[in-house]
Amino acid sequence: MAAIRFVALSTDVADAYRQGALDANGQRPERRISDGSGLPCRHCLGEIAAGEEYLVLAHRPFGALQAFAESGPIFLHADACTRYPETSAPPAGFLERPAMMLRGYDVDERIVYGTGVIVPSEQLVSSAAAIVDHPNVAFVHARSATNGCFQCRIDPGAA
Repeated sequence: MAAIRFVALSTDVADAYRQGALDANGQRPERRISDGSGLPCRHCLGEIAAGEEYLVLAHRPFGALQAFAESGPIFLHADACTRYPETSAPPAGFLERPAMMLRGYDVDERIVYGTGVIVPSEQLVSSAAAIVDHPNVAFVHARSATNGCFQCRIDPGAA
C-alpha cells in the first residue's frame, strides 16, 4: 500500500483570505458566526466551534484554470489557527463522518477516470492509498460525500 499524507490548505493561502484576498469568484470572504453544525476549517482540518467567527468563500484548489479545476465553498477559522500537520493520519473529524468522496488527479490536474469513489470513513486511508497507487495519479482530493466540497489534498509519500 502506498504511503500517503494529508495536506491542508497552506497557511499563506489561509492568511491571505483572512486579510481580505478575493476568492475564486472575485469576492471577499464572508464573515459569519458558527452555530457549531459541521463547519470544517480547511486549514486546521478541525471543526469550527459554536460561537466562533469563520469565513466562507469560493476556493479553487488547483494551480491553473482548466475544465477540471472546480471551485466551491470552503470554511476557515476567521482567526489564525494551527495548520494540520502533513501526516499519514487523517484528521479525527474525517473519521467521524459516515463517508468521504475521493478523486484522483494526474500531473496536469485532470481527473483520472475510474478513481472517483465514495468510501466509508474507516476505509479512507486504505482507499486513498489505493488511488495514489494508480500509475497516472499525482494526488487525490478528499471531498464531502454529501455536498462534494473540497476538504483537503492527499499526496503520495511519507509524512
